[in-house]
Amino acid sequence: MGTEPRLEDVVALVEAAAREALVPRFRRVARAHKADGSVVTEADTAMERRVRGALETRWPGIAFLGEEMPPDEQERLLAGAGGRFWCLDPLDGTSNFASGIPFFSVSLALVEDGAPVLGVVHDPARGETFAAARGGGATLNGTPLAAPHPAPPLERCIALVDLKRLEPGLAARLAAERPYASQRSFGSVALDWCWIAAGRGHVYVHGRQRIWDFAAGSLILAEAGGRSCTLEGEPVFRPTLEGRSAVAALDPALFEAWCRWLGVPHGGATGG
Repeated sequence: MGTEPRLEDVVALVEAAAREALVPRFRRVARAHKADGSVVTEADTAMERRVRGALETRWPGIAFLGEEMPPDEQERLLAGAGGRFWCLDPLDGTSNFASGIPFFSVSLALVEDGAPVLGVVHDPARGETFAAARGGGATLNGTPLAAPHPAPPLERCIALVDLKRLEPGLAARLAAERPYASQRSFGSVALDWCWIAAGRGHVYVHGRQRIWDFAAGSLILAEAGGRSCTLEGEPVFRPTLEGRSAVAALDPALFEAWCRWLGVPHGGATGG
């Protein structure tokens, strides 16, 4: 039980937890609302309990941060985790899940010394698991993710964009000028990162996401060869509860073009 976490073991743990605690509740849960207005269901809390319990049994020395923990407990964890902790979003896409829309995921990352080193995003509806270890590449169901070539020019791209969380001026500019061919918003931030990594969308922008939204996905994109930064040109990942914007693309040249159009300072940062 004291062994170091291996990516394949973390994948198996997440997939088993989703089968047991998440999938049976799909289309069978009532929704409630948190103080910030976001949706929460019994599935969120049941899944967090299930994953947390399994992690603490298997690797008891590693701290745990979950989306459904009280904010003061989350703050204490980040202040005293000693640089190593699990970061879990037990159900990313809760509104979709509660509405019967089969687009949601579980996102789990292991963070060490201020950066994710393992990341798993599992999509139960499609039976897809995206995974990455720092320096080891990214995979989809065990098959390495490889960038498609060549990438289309920006004006022919499919963009993944969450307009409601962007600054109103930028959202209006995107709607009026539309630098890409078409735009989608699916409702699971963790899967947004992974779909960009898999080439299912070409460019990405989001105005505000939390650490459990991007911890695993940003690593998966980086290990697939993609690039990302905030709208301010900073690395997206920080071990903080503050919301972070995100700009991303799998192809480096396309990323630079996207950053130029968005006005990201200095063309953006490399890696995750």
